[in-house]
Amino acid sequence: MSPSPLEGTLKTLDRTLVRAARSVRVLGTLTWPASVEAPFLAAWRKGAPILPEPPPLEIDDLDPLEAPLEHVARRADPEHPAGAFLVRTARGYLRALELLRTAGTPRFAEVSLELFGGPEDRIVRGAPSPLEEAEHLIEAAGSMACDPEDGTLSAEEAATRLEQMAAPHFDEPLPVQLDPALGSLAAAGSKRVRLRDGVRYTEAQLEQLLQHEALVHSATKRNGRNQRWLRSLGLSSPRTAATQEGLATLAELITDTIDLLRLKRVALRVKAVHAALQGADFLDVFRLLLEAGQPEVEAYRSTMRVFRGGDVRGGVAFTKDVVYLSGLREVHTFLLAAMREHRHDLPVTLFVGRLTPGDAVALAPLVQSGLLQPPAVVPPWVARRDHLAANLTWTEFGHRIPLDRIALSDFEPT
Repeated sequence: MSPSPLEGTLKTLDRTLVRAARSVRVLGTLTWPASVEAPFLAAWRKGAPILPEPPPLEIDDLDPLEAPLEHVARRADPEHPAGAFLVRTARGYLRALELLRTAGTPRFAEVSLELFGGPEDRIVRGAPSPLEEAEHLIEAAGSMACDPEDGTLSAEEAATRLEQMAAPHFDEPLPVQLDPALGSLAAAGSKRVRLRDGVRYTEAQLEQLLQHEALVHSATKRNGRNQRWLRSLGLSSPRTAATQEGLATLAELITDTIDLLRLKRVALRVKAVHAALQGADFLDVFRLLLEAGQPEVEAYRSTMRVFRGGDVRGGVAFTKDVVYLSGLREVHTFLLAAMREHRHDLPVTLFVGRLTPGDAVALAPLVQSGLLQPPAVVPPWVARRDHLAANLTWTEFGHRIPLDRIALSDFEPT
């Protein structure tokens, strides 16, 4: 059967968007080369700290990408759910072009705040900001300090194990490869997952990476890229970053694979972003993380994440790391609202591709009509909707308990 005129136009604009967007590499462009790390840490250890000097960013000519993105934003039908998605995504990528063009300038921080949000933003009035949540988590982690488990698996063993763990969930293999220059512990795409080489891993970390990287990031990207009419659902659009990281962090919480050290690390990233925006330079933020207990290498890499594309002298920062907490709050609230309104289809719809909660609501009718394919890969915790509803309800209620007013002495024997 030949496509309708609407579907034909939709497919053409979608492919135009995908071709242009794949050349907009925000993280790959902004991330510093590994060669910056050793001189900085060597100077620090000698007691003569210096601000790092990352080489100038190698930014390709972005002008040829602007016209096709503008074309999609103008031509897609904003009255059709799929067309409106294309418009939103194209405009998001146009904003990403501005982010790259303004790297190192005060405007960079402004665009970053528009794309990813900031430490003091709130999803609704009365909700805690990411900064307030971060301060709570850091204080709680300090009061519940536990000794971290030592890794027993080499990076090679971890890659093999993670690949085996992911295999039952995917129709096609999801290779796990090692990358010694990876700034984070892991990174996931539709075709592979990368692990940082030179690190020893625990079994618990592999369970965490399975849930976060493979069953959220790889799954949503692969589900989106396999769509017939709307392959742009598989793009790593900056505007969906908060939902992606929030969904992945929620997955860790619901599956009991997150640990205290991980929670603290996520919270410290928000504190680091806030400090940099307030004028702290690279050394100030590095010291902040060291004083919070991070090892030198980890503290350096966390600080680098904040200053990539910014200014090491302070005031200009990359705010993406705020999305782990802001997105967690957003996704948890959205899923709770969906359950309360008996929209049990929406948690699964979030896995059709890389979406925001608003996208999921808008595109759900297209899944029901068959224009969009249901997701092929859905984590078990999402598929078991009764368990999901119970977990969301309990955690929402638990947030009301004033833990700072409770001590063991309050529990008398009866």
